[in-house]
Amino acid sequence: MTVSFVNALTPGMRRGRPFTPEVLDEAATTSAREVYPAHRPFTAPEAEELAGVAVRLRAVFEAVSAEDPDTAAAQVNRLLDDHNARPRLDRHDGEPWHLHFHGPGGTVAGDWGASCSTALAIVLGSEFADRLGVCTAPACDRVYVDVSRNGTKRFCSTACQNRVKTAAFRARAKN
Repeated sequence: MTVSFVNALTPGMRRGRPFTPEVLDEAATTSAREVYPAHRPFTAPEAEELAGVAVRLRAVFEAVSAEDPDTAAAQVNRLLDDHNARPRLDRHDGEPWHLHFHGPGGTVAGDWGASCSTALAIVLGSEFADRLGVCTAPACDRVYVDVSRNGTKRFCSTACQNRVKTAAFRARAKN
């Protein structure tokens, strides 16, 4: 979810082209529905606030990619504090008891910020801290979490991986 929000709501480069989210509320809703298909649409103000959280989440991936775990941890701690993240069992909408990292009555962006920053804290506090990354393909700065068995992922997508491999093949073929 964190990767999806960061990649959908932050400007930069994507697959060799400049990227700016066109309609934030649609991008945020699409991202949320990847995990929660029935998620209600975000309003424009909610999506705008969530995009601000996504920029701050992106900084964690960038710090890990720069091999700066202290900066990544400090950023996660600020996010946890700012969003008042804390574990809490909740039951709502006919669902069984499940874990949330925000209390009732928060803002949509604050609730998502608490959940996403907690997820990053769990990863950073484990042996998998180096599994967060920024795509290494030229002209792409989308983020990823490496869930591969051997921990060697370097690209945000197979499209970027294929772009790089095709360019390398063509360069070798020229010689």
